[in-house]
Amino acid sequence: MSMKKYQPGFFDLETRANQLTAMGYPLVDLKRRIDWEAFRIDLSNVTEKKRPSNAGAKPIDVVLLFQMLVLQHLYNLSDEELEYQVRDRLSFMRFLGLQLEDRVPAAKTVWWFRSRLTELGLVENLFVRFHEQLAAHGYVARQGQMVDATFVEVPRQRNRREENAQIEAGESPTGWKGAKARQQDVDARWAKKNEETHYGYQNHINADAANQLIQDYAVTDAAVHDSQVQDQLLDYTKQADGTTRPVYADRAYRSQERETPLAKAELQSQIGEKGSRGHPLTEEQKNNNRNKSKVRARVEQIFGAQNQMGGHLVRTIGIARATTKIGMMNLVYNMTRLIPLLKRDAKKKSVCAASSGGLAGAPA
Repeated sequence: MSMKKYQPGFFDLETRANQLTAMGYPLVDLKRRIDWEAFRIDLSNVTEKKRPSNAGAKPIDVVLLFQMLVLQHLYNLSDEELEYQVRDRLSFMRFLGLQLEDRVPAAKTVWWFRSRLTELGLVENLFVRFHEQLAAHGYVARQGQMVDATFVEVPRQRNRREENAQIEAGESPTGWKGAKARQQDVDARWAKKNEETHYGYQNHINADAANQLIQDYAVTDAAVHDSQVQDQLLDYTKQADGTTRPVYADRAYRSQERETPLAKAELQSQIGEKGSRGHPLTEEQKNNNRNKSKVRARVEQIFGAQNQMGGHLVRTIGIARATTKIGMMNLVYNMTRLIPLLKRDAKKKSVCAASSGGLAGAPA
């Protein structure tokens, strides 16, 4: 006796989706809490060549492609893995608003879309656009600004010393032509810190000490010292009471030539102090450093969260593509950070409302 094949219906899929919601799956909150259409004004610049006719498949929506890049950074997927997972996982399809019969963007389309973002330099615009949403929720930076940097590695190249010397001089090494030249990263640099060797780039950030949201960022090669990027990252805005946000950073950022401009700009320096030969730190200075470190250390939680997303390694070539990947990583981090902030503040409001109601109903 032959058995009839069971065909899942609409309500079966809807039931599964509702179960994901009940379980608190993180993509549900990201889908619901973020205004994805707000990015369309910037993404509309990313268009394919003008179609000669309306025949054939329609172009894939740019907002959907942007959401795919968000998924890619959240789960550290290659373009091919991303395409496969979107086809395979119901949660990914639901996040993208796709039905089983809908067309899934191919890996090559994702690559093309990211390349267009790089060509147009749009990721920074998208980062700023999301800050408008953060501000609408009340998450405007008002407390200390934490400045720090982390290395973002790229696959290491085994070049000869003379080749590295030519690269650093801005020259193309002898013999590098065609495919080999295209596969060499001439922008990445070597750096050594705390006895560890790094190769690639750096992600320099300014983050708000209160909510641990990245306020600004810059991407450089690994050899650029952290303090060289400090000026372009600092927020000099004066608050309503005329004060500015104090600056927290580790001792690597401290020097007299850096402290003087901060004082002139009326930015309170909370940068760790350094001792020197014959002039060790006093107990008071050590105690001040410990207090400063309690705040500054929060930036490590940001880098830790990014590391869990695979954000400290990129497999791109050149600083332009690395800047796109690192910028997306910073943007996606802020998106994921928004969800617990909203839940935290909603809980506070709930507790306050319950407390107020209890007092109002208490006997005299």
